[in-house]
Amino acid sequence: MRPKVSVVVPVYNAAELLPRCLDSLVNQTLENIEIICVNDGSTDGSCEILEKYSTKDSRITVLHQENLGQGAARNVGMNAASGEYLGFVDADDWIELDYFEKLYLAAKKHRAEIACCGIIRKYQSSKTKVKLVLPKEEVYSLTLEKYRITETPRKCYVYNKIYRRSEIEKHRLRFPEGVFFEDIAFTIRALYHLKTLVTVPDTLYFYWVNYKSTTRNMGDKKQRDLLAAREDFIKFSQQHHINCEENHYIRRKITYKFLGVPFMKIYQWETIEKYYLFALIPIFEKRISL
Repeated sequence: MRPKVSVVVPVYNAAELLPRCLDSLVNQTLENIEIICVNDGSTDGSCEILEKYSTKDSRITVLHQENLGQGAARNVGMNAASGEYLGFVDADDWIELDYFEKLYLAAKKHRAEIACCGIIRKYQSSKTKVKLVLPKEEVYSLTLEKYRITETPRKCYVYNKIYRRSEIEKHRLRFPEGVFFEDIAFTIRALYHLKTLVTVPDTLYFYWVNYKSTTRNMGDKKQRDLLAAREDFIKFSQQHHINCEENHYIRRKITYKFLGVPFMKIYQWETIEKYYLFALIPIFEKRISL
């Protein structure tokens, strides 16, 4: 029997938190799923944990590759997937036990190509922060509506959704490889090409804030990749006549602080640069050539 959902889990040096993630997957109330774990060249004990879980649960497949990054690992998992829908869970995150059942049933009920739920951020300090709230079950078909309800492109989360896999394959959607912020390119295209999205209010994805994460500390390459991803969004939206709010077209933001307090913020759009005192009071703007 074909799996109802294929779950792709990219794994890189996640041994400390990986069991929590896998436990939340193998105990899903929707049992007819396949779990494709892609070991992205881990050097800690992640591989041994994956093999232990796959021995106990035949739904788990473990694939191995050299360390090529999260985008490449997700693509490898997608290529191996056979389910009706496709989902993503990161190795240091976890989901509620009814997560895939509720997303799948909502997608089938409304014949939706994407089902989306809310996100909770969890911190080592036990702090909890709500990142995305979806108050009711509703179907959206216009691209701008889908962007608005999912807070895209500001929050281009790939992991709080399931996608009809046949549509992903039809439009040849894959993640950019060798870059950070690969979620942005995939998400903006999936929300555009997959025509209907249903929101699911009563189950959650839990995102673990890992301060060792590759995207937490913004080095030069990460800054360049983020700027390139924003440029890609601008180009894609212009090509497809998607008229988002002006703030979504910001290419970059620069903040200057004194004693930890922002005293100047610069926003750069495509042709204009605006300066704000204390990050709030507009004081100057100039035309720029990019």
